[in-house]
Amino acid sequence: MDENELIQSARKGDLDSFNQVILKYQDLVFQRAFWILGEAESADDAAQETFIKAYRNLSRYRNGSFRAWLLRIATNTCYDELRRRKRSQDISFIQHDAHGEQIDLLDYLADPESSIERAIDELELQADIITHIKGLSSEFRETLILVDILDSTYEEAAQVLGVPMGTVKSRLARARLQLRALIDPLQDVTPHSHLPSSISIGY
Repeated sequence: MDENELIQSARKGDLDSFNQVILKYQDLVFQRAFWILGEAESADDAAQETFIKAYRNLSRYRNGSFRAWLLRIATNTCYDELRRRKRSQDISFIQHDAHGEQIDLLDYLADPESSIERAIDELELQADIITHIKGLSSEFRETLILVDILDSTYEEAAQVLGVPMGTVKSRLARARLQLRALIDPLQDVTPHSHLPSSISIGY
């Protein structure tokens, strides 16, 4: 069955169908939660809660982008957790994976044919990118993460953030310009439509 058929089946109480949907989106939801909460264990808990909420509220899904609908639930779940902790909504970057092992947040794999010096330079550049993303204002950071890191469309990002699509485009353009201004002194980086795909957290 395709995604819509699986969702329709899940609406009728077929948990196996919904589990297939979970398999498709579990990495995406975990990454979204990790970018907000900054902790693998907390992100894992938030991802599980997101899918529970999604299953319980399938009747409210109105056949738009299920991906965007799910990301919005994940986002709200994470910010509910931050409010519960009475913490700021700033992102914390903790370099540990879901098993507690220390990792490179960028999950960067250097080209085996590259020189060691070049690999080190590229790693340092991407580490700087992460740092600068963290320093953006929340509205710019959220937009940048959704579009350039989680590969959401403008329409999906608009649904997740609850703003018009034009606002998403405007924020994204300004976020990229701010990021470029911060990165340019280190290396001449032209703002592409997407940031390096290696800026991700695996589940």
